[in-house]
Amino acid sequence: MTMRTRAALGYRPGVGLMLVNGEGRVFVARRIDTPGKAWQMPQGGINEDESPPQAALRELREEIGTDKARIIAESKDWLSYDLPADLAGKLWGGRYRGQRQKWYLLRFTGSDADIDIHTAEAEFRAWKWVELDALPELIVPFKRQLYRDLIAEFGPLVRALGQGQ
Repeated sequence: MTMRTRAALGYRPGVGLMLVNGEGRVFVARRIDTPGKAWQMPQGGINEDESPPQAALRELREEIGTDKARIIAESKDWLSYDLPADLAGKLWGGRYRGQRQKWYLLRFTGSDADIDIHTAEAEFRAWKWVELDALPELIVPFKRQLYRDLIAEFGPLVRALGQGQ
C-alpha cells in the first residue's frame, strides 16, 4: 500500500480502556496475535448500535471476562493512531489507516480472580498490573504517543485512585 493510498483511508472508530486497580496500577495484556513483548490496554471497535461507553463496557467483558468496573472519566478528545505501512493493508480488511478512539478510565471493582482472558474469542495470552508511567515503553512504538497523551490526561486521576481517593 502506498503512502498516498493509505492517506486516503479513514480511521476505524473505537474505544480504549485504562482499567485501574485499587493500588493505582493499570491493566495491560499481551496479544495472542502479536509476536514479541508488546503489551496493551484493552481496546476495540464500536458497533453501529452502541454508544462509546456501551462499547467500552462490552469490550471489557469480551476481552478480560469481567464487567466489574465503573467508568470514572472519558477522554476529552478522540485520539488516533496510524498503523505502520506493513499492517495498514492487512488489518480490518485494509479499510482503515488506523483507529480513532474515545478512551475511558475505569476503576476495577473486582478481584484478580474475576479477570479471565480466556474468553470465547480470546485476544490475550497474558496480563498484569503495571505502574502508569511504564505504559509507553510496554506498547508497540506506533501507539506510544497515544499512551503518553493518555497519561497526561488521566494521570492525576489514576494517581488519586492509587492513594485511595
